Amino acid sequence: MKITVTGASGLLGSSVARALVADGHEVTTLQRRPSSVAGARDVIGSVTDPSRTAEALTGAEAVVHLAAKVSMMGDPSEFEAVNIGGTRTLVDAAQAAGVKRLVHISSPSVAHTGDSIIGAGAGPASPELARGEYARTKAAGELIALDADSQDFKVLVLRPHLMWGPGDTQLTERVIDRARAGRMPILGSGAPLVDALFVDNAVEAIVAAVDAVAATHGESLVVTNGQPRPIGELMSRIAIAGGAEVPKLRIPVGPALAAGSVVEKAWELGEHDDEPPLTRFLAEQLSTAHWFDQRRTQKVLGWTPRVSIEEGLRILAAHYSGAASDTE
Repeated sequence: MKITVTGASGLLGSSVARALVADGHEVTTLQRRPSSVAGARDVIGSVTDPSRTAEALTGAEAVVHLAAKVSMMGDPSEFEAVNIGGTRTLVDAAQAAGVKRLVHISSPSVAHTGDSIIGAGAGPASPELARGEYARTKAAGELIALDADSQDFKVLVLRPHLMWGPGDTQLTERVIDRARAGRMPILGSGAPLVDALFVDNAVEAIVAAVDAVAATHGESLVVTNGQPRPIGELMSRIAIAGGAEVPKLRIPVGPALAAGSVVEKAWELGEHDDEPPLTRFLAEQLSTAHWFDQRRTQKVLGWTPRVSIEEGLRILAAHYSGAASDTE
């Protein structure tokens, strides 16, 4: 097939594009800098640019939409421009180009209201209840994609949950870097169960969705490893695999939530180029259970996770051990 992948300069997007090329597809990528994906045709630009988006979709039969503004804090207009406006631009251009399939990559945060999630399916995206600008705008973008679903333009939404693994800068490197600096907190008991998704499994699930959307569309699916673990244990083992010591910083949940709210206000009032050390949403994520029933996801995709958490941790440890050896 001729497939366009947006956001292919990031870890997940570039890995998906490589996997599709390896499977024999003709791949075009759209992102703001070169993708470095051998065998793919790069279109340099943003999904907020109608002309570049139309160019990337010329002749495409399917599109995998990963491009997004991802951050814990930031200017609301930037989130809106990419996650809402960019999705609308992409959908319009895809329909005009005669694209038949869209796999839209979203986030479980679009349906997370701060309460525990225990064995649930993918709830409806809710911009009104989502926590933070990223979640709010991703929820609105997901609704735009689903509203466009039809027999002629089939849309399937995937929500990868807490992706981690070698090369991941959003979760893995932050946990390891903060643990090395002694600033990685375990909130409360660290016992609430959470599920996560190893990066190789995320890539394979998205590739499977390109075929699955032909038969099942118009719905959202959360994608995880299907192996809930205590949040404190999972974060500690990721830190150890990265060469850090076990996180020893313990913070009660109540003060952590309050501190997260204070930090958010401080970041909103000042000019900061880095991510805040804590937000209320992050405190909620580190102190509440959130794991999902994967039966529907695996049935629709015809897919099961290939890499277990244990195997993923071994791969992560080998990655960081090799990186340390290269610098010696």
